[in-house]
Amino acid sequence: MFLEIWQNASRFDMNKGGASTWILTMAHRRAVDRIRSSQSGRDRDTKVGVRDFAPEYDHVAETVEVTIEHERVKRAMAQLTELQRQAVSLAYYGGYSHSEVATMLSVPIGTVKTRLRDGMIRLRDELGVTS
Repeated sequence: MFLEIWQNASRFDMNKGGASTWILTMAHRRAVDRIRSSQSGRDRDTKVGVRDFAPEYDHVAETVEVTIEHERVKRAMAQLTELQRQAVSLAYYGGYSHSEVATMLSVPIGTVKTRLRDGMIRLRDELGVTS
C-alpha cells in the first residue's frame, strides 16, 4: 500500500481533501478490488464445479423402475380386446402409421383409429393415468 501511495503521490491534490482522506480512499478502493476479485474467482470456480458435477446415477433403481412399469403396461395390455391389442401393438410398439396398420389388418383406417382410441382410453384407465 505504501508503495502505491509513493508511486501516486503526484496525483494528490490538496484542494480536493486531506492526505489521510486520500490515503484511506486508496486503501478502501484496493480492499474493494481484492474482495471483488476474490468473489469473482469463487464464482468462476463454482460455475466450473457445477458444470463438471456429474451426480451419481443409480442404474439398479432405474432398471427396477422400468421393469415394474413394463409389467404394469403388460397387465394393462392384457385387459384390451384382441383387436385393440393388435392395433395398439402395431402402432405404438411397431411404429406403423394408421394407414399401415389398416393395410396390415385389412380394415378401414377409421376402424383402426377407433380401436386405437378405445384401446388407449382403456389403457389409461387400467394404468390409473389422470389427464
